[in-house]
Amino acid sequence: MKKILFFAAALLVMISVKAQNTPFDHVEPPFWWAGMKHEKLQLLIHGDDISHLEPKTDAPGVVIEQVRRVSNPNYLFIDLDIAEAKAGNVVFHFHDKSTRAIIDLEYEFRVREEGSAEREGFSSEDVMYLLMPDRFANGDPSNDSHPDMREKADRNNPNGRHGGDLKGIIDNLDYISDMGFTALWLNPYQENNNPEYSYHGYAITDFYNTDPRIGTNEDYLELVELSHQKGMKVIMDYILNHSSLYHWFIEDLPAENWIHQHEEFTYSNFRGSAISDPYASEFDLNQMLTGWFDRHMPDLDQRNELLSTYLIQNTIWWIEYSGIDGIRLDTQPYPYKEMVADWAERIFYEYPEFNVVGEAWLQKEALTAYFQETSRGKHYNSNIPSITDFPLHGAINNGLRDSEGWNTGLYAIYYTLAQDFVYPDPFKNVIFLDNHDVDRFSFLTKQDMEIYKMGVAMILTMRGIPQVYYGTELLMDGDKNRGHGFIRQDYPGGWENDKTSAFTGEGLDKNVLEAQAFMKRILNWRKNSEVIHHGSFKHFLPVDQVYLYAREYNGESVIVIVSKNNSNVKFDYSRYQEVLGGAVNAEDIINDSRVNLNDFTILPRSVYILEIK
Repeated sequence: MKKILFFAAALLVMISVKAQNTPFDHVEPPFWWAGMKHEKLQLLIHGDDISHLEPKTDAPGVVIEQVRRVSNPNYLFIDLDIAEAKAGNVVFHFHDKSTRAIIDLEYEFRVREEGSAEREGFSSEDVMYLLMPDRFANGDPSNDSHPDMREKADRNNPNGRHGGDLKGIIDNLDYISDMGFTALWLNPYQENNNPEYSYHGYAITDFYNTDPRIGTNEDYLELVELSHQKGMKVIMDYILNHSSLYHWFIEDLPAENWIHQHEEFTYSNFRGSAISDPYASEFDLNQMLTGWFDRHMPDLDQRNELLSTYLIQNTIWWIEYSGIDGIRLDTQPYPYKEMVADWAERIFYEYPEFNVVGEAWLQKEALTAYFQETSRGKHYNSNIPSITDFPLHGAINNGLRDSEGWNTGLYAIYYTLAQDFVYPDPFKNVIFLDNHDVDRFSFLTKQDMEIYKMGVAMILTMRGIPQVYYGTELLMDGDKNRGHGFIRQDYPGGWENDKTSAFTGEGLDKNVLEAQAFMKRILNWRKNSEVIHHGSFKHFLPVDQVYLYAREYNGESVIVIVSKNNSNVKFDYSRYQEVLGGAVNAEDIINDSRVNLNDFTILPRSVYILEIK
C-alpha cells in the first residue's frame, strides 16, 4: 500500500468506517443520472482488499467497458458505457474467484430534472454575495459540534468553528434578496473533518457530503431551491488543487501519483506567473505545480487520469444534484492547466449556458487574462469564461486612497481599465472590493464613508460581474495581518444574543446604517438597469481629481462621476458631450434628484450615478 513519504505515523493507521453488509467502504459517485450527454461513467469502489473481485452486470443499457486496478488492492475503478441506461436500479455482481462468492451492489440511475441542461449561469446582470457559512448565521445551534468531527465549536477562537450553517443562511435569504443581491456564493460547505482551521472549508475530507456542522446535502438542496424562488442564483466554490490530509483517499492512497510527493515537505512558490511565463525555469514551474498549498492540504496530481475523472464527475454530480447555477474555481493556476481546460469543457458540454469563474490571484492584467477562455496565451485555452479581476481590485483599493499622480490615485484605476484589451472579454471579469482572502475594504479605507461610497458605486456600475463580500455593506473591517479569522468575522445578528443585527438594524450605528442603505439603493436600482447589465464602457482621463465613465446601451446612458477633490468642481459639459448626446437633464440615482448638467457642481469627495434623460 502506498504511503505519503512524510506522513506522521498516526495518520497512516487511520482507516475508514465500513459500510454494512458489503466489503465496500465507498462507492462514488453514490448515484448518477440516465440521459446525460456524456455517455461514460467511472465508478470508484473502495474497500479492504477488493481488487481481486471481478464485477459483472447484465443490466440493460449499462456496459462494463473496463475494470482498472491500481497498486493499492483496496480499489477498483469501473469504466461504464451508459449511453442506453434507463432510470432505475442496476445490480453489479462482484465475483470472488477464490471463494466463488458473489457480492451484489445496487446502483441507482436517477431521472434528470426537466431543463437541467439548459440552466443559465450568472452574468453581468447579477451581483454575487459572498459569504462564509460558518461565519454568517447560526440557524441550528444543535449542530455546532458533532461527535464524529475532530474540531468542536469555539466562538472565542478567531480561527475556530463558530457555528454558522446552511439553516442560518436559509433563515436570512429574504435579507440577502431585499438588499438587491441576485447570486449567492458560499465558500465550500463540504465535509472538513480536520483538527483545526476547518471553518473555512478549503480542506475537504469528503467531496460528496456536506459538513454535518453546516447541515446536510438536503439542506443545501433546500437553500438552492429557496434561492431560486427568490430570484437568486447559487454559485458553488470548487477545489481541484488539493484536499485534506484526513480525506479517506489520502489516508489510503490509490497510487503514489494520486498526489504530489516530496522527500521533504515542499510549499508551492505561489507564483502563478510561472504557468504563462515563456521563460520560466522547470524548477520554478515544478514547484508552483507540485508544491503544497499548506501542510494539511495534499496537492492533488491531476495528471492521474483516474483522479481527474473523479474530480470532473464530482463537479457534474453537484451541478446535476443540487441545481446550482455557477462555480467559482478555487486557485485556478495551481492545478495542471490542461486538466482545468478538460474539466471546464466537460461542464459546458453538459450545461452550455452555465458559468464558471476562475480565481486567478495575479496582480498583472496580462497574467490574469491568460487564464480566461480564448486568451492570447500561446497554445492554451482554459475554457473558463470568467476570471477574478485582482488587478482592478488593487487599482480601486489603492486609487481611492492614494494621492493623485501621473499613474496613482484615480489614474491607477484608469490605467488598469485601459489595459482591458488583453482580456478576451473583460465584461465577464468578476470585480470586487474585497473577499475572504484579503484585507477588508473598510479596514484599508479606515471606514471613510466618502471613499466607501465611491468604491461601492464603482464596483456596482463598472464593466464586469460585481461580487460583494458579506459585511462590506456594514463597513466591517479586518486586518489580514492579524490572521484570516479577523477578515472572516461573525456577521452581526447571526447568533442568538448578538447585541447588534444587520438583519433588523438593531444596535447598528448611523454610519453603518447609512452604508447599508447606500448599497441597497444602488443594488436594487441595478437589478433593472439594462445599461449596466449590457452597456458599453467609455471613460475619460481624470482631471482635477475627477474621473468620469459612461455606460451606453440601446440609446440609453448612465454616467458615473467620482471626485476625490476637496473642493467643488464645475461640471465640464462640453468635455463630456460625446456621452451626453446633447442631453442636459439627468436623474441622480444616489440622491434621488434631478440634475441640470449645464449648471452642475460636483461636490467635494463625492460620487454620482446619473441616468441621462
